[in-house]
Amino acid sequence: MYIIAALYHFTRFDAPDAIKPALLDLCVAQGVKGTLLLAGEGINGTIAGPRAGIDAVLAHIRALPGCDGLEWKESTSATPPFGKMKVRLKREIVTMGQPDVDPAARTGHYVEPADWNALITRDDVAVIDTRNDYEVAIGTFDGATDPQTASFGEFPAWWEANKDRFHNKKIAMFCTGGIRCEKSTNYLLGQGVEDVYHLKGGILKYLEEVPEQDSTWSGNCFVFDGRVSVGHGLRVGPHMLCHACRRPVLPADQDRPEYEAGVSCHLCIDETSDADKARFRERQRQIELARARGEDHLSAPMVSGKGEA
Repeated sequence: MYIIAALYHFTRFDAPDAIKPALLDLCVAQGVKGTLLLAGEGINGTIAGPRAGIDAVLAHIRALPGCDGLEWKESTSATPPFGKMKVRLKREIVTMGQPDVDPAARTGHYVEPADWNALITRDDVAVIDTRNDYEVAIGTFDGATDPQTASFGEFPAWWEANKDRFHNKKIAMFCTGGIRCEKSTNYLLGQGVEDVYHLKGGILKYLEEVPEQDSTWSGNCFVFDGRVSVGHGLRVGPHMLCHACRRPVLPADQDRPEYEAGVSCHLCIDETSDADKARFRERQRQIELARARGEDHLSAPMVSGKGEA
């Protein structure tokens, strides 16, 4: 059984490039795989491996400057969720493109999963899903507003265009693991919104702790590892990943005429050129050859740091 740890922490790293080598070496030595992002504002990522390996990496991260308060969310998988280990240097650990946003300074009010339903069903509260459109499409909270953004960097422009819809409303926001809400709540506070709340631990913590019979969540939650989606109790969902566009699709979608493994699905068939598809087709051929040779580490690419922990 593989232990999966999803984590993020906002702190000031003066030299994230100096942190990378030892962190990567430790992960490799401990048999831990996944993706960790380092930036001047902190660390974000999801890793998986044996219990001892995960514990060693988490202890190392907690010893980094300002990371002693690191929190993370754990789940398990019977199969390896990642094919390799990557530690990447980024400008932001979750990209919003707002240099004045500083979650380390202040954020909205944290709401425990047990208290979330009572908050979002109030008439004076507007609920906003801060995730990308393809994530919202497979599951969200009942009554939540979908900004229909393709990336988190589009959120500030969406808010500016739609803020009048939420006049005199308290704002409750949520995301997969909590990291996007750290930035979005800080952003709204900076825009003069007084009452801002967000789900502590994100959807994953809610699905883990709130009984299904009491839940206001419908569908599945997209996750950034080989499980693709999870439902209540963090049970693995039915979705697969289109390795062309890295969006979640259902097994039945493989029977659609637009689907070609590693090349296209009904969601992305019109988004790529014939040249792109030819390149994807060759990549898929190489992947299948590697699989035939038993080189599992060269299997189709897992979800990257496209979103969050």
